[in-house]
Amino acid sequence: MADSELVRRYRAAGLVLIGLTNSPELGKNASTEPLLHGPTRNPRRLTHSAGGSSGGSAAAVAAGIVVAAHGNDGGGSIRIPASMNGLVGLKPSRGRVSATPALTAFSYPIAINHALCRSMRDTALLLDLTAGSLPGEPYVTASPTRPYVDELGAMPRAMRIAVSITTPPGEPVHDDCAAAVHQTAALLRSLGHMVVAASPPWPVRDLSQVMRTVSGAATLANVRARLAVLGRDLRDDDLEPFTRVMVDAAAGLSGVEVVEALQALERAALALGPFFAEHDVLVTPTIAEPVPPLGLLDTRDPSAMVSRAGRYSTLTSPFNITGQPALSLPLATDRTGLPIGVQFTTSFGGEDLLIRLGSQIEAAQPWDTRPVWPPIG
Repeated sequence: MADSELVRRYRAAGLVLIGLTNSPELGKNASTEPLLHGPTRNPRRLTHSAGGSSGGSAAAVAAGIVVAAHGNDGGGSIRIPASMNGLVGLKPSRGRVSATPALTAFSYPIAINHALCRSMRDTALLLDLTAGSLPGEPYVTASPTRPYVDELGAMPRAMRIAVSITTPPGEPVHDDCAAAVHQTAALLRSLGHMVVAASPPWPVRDLSQVMRTVSGAATLANVRARLAVLGRDLRDDDLEPFTRVMVDAAAGLSGVEVVEALQALERAALALGPFFAEHDVLVTPTIAEPVPPLGLLDTRDPSAMVSRAGRYSTLTSPFNITGQPALSLPLATDRTGLPIGVQFTTSFGGEDLLIRLGSQIEAAQPWDTRPVWPPIG
């Protein structure tokens, strides 16, 4: 066993790694409720989800077990648990953080590593410690002009910021999530930014094709690789029902269909690119619904997952497809007191802009960074 390049960089920077946290099976749920290990509970309300797939990491940070924890985001898996636990969650641009030695040709057009944190300072510092590709890696993103920590407290120029409170399919978000965006828009205006109501021309069909096909093919490849190590075929009880449905569907894909999905990925980025040439930042809710109770996203019921799960990744997954950086900040609560994250997205490679803006917002409207301990029943 050997460290990944990311873990090697953590150790080289002097970070102390203390263990593993819970996650949904193969990361395929917006809630961390694996049948094998049981659910991860939200420290702010133990009856509710900590999000997923990096839900265990988020709960550990929110509860004060650690100050920051690794996360991986392939459809919202850093930003969703950040939103649900009142944390900062940045999904970097495609290629910003190395995936080596994982062979993830299908998955890593849409997934990227970073962390769950309590502050913009920790988010920026960890990105400085880990950013950068290795020679030969398929995705390389231009290095920033200066360290990300230097963006903290740097006054951003007045920006043209679009705000949207509808999902890509055109559905309204929950009233509490919409209120969080309206409150944030008012804050941004007070900070001197030009705020307009505008939604991107979401390429809904392409977005759906990419997530269904690319994510499914990557999951099947991972399952087959594990079975090869075990030297046996897949058994009926190896996978949760929802994962099994995904794997069985992917088994019927042709190579042409996978290539077509990767072409759809390019089309989606090209469709959204002009919007971010006209607007510096897009502000949306991170998720379209408040924190769900445990059991709502139950992988034993694939039909319920299909009908419910999309509401929790509909606003995060498009930017896995385009590769753009996106940041969730804990700027509001729902009417019951649970956190609501607000998402900020900018052009490819623009983490420096998001860190400057996030730092400005944090100074103007600080959030509570104290651990939630003991957890709230």
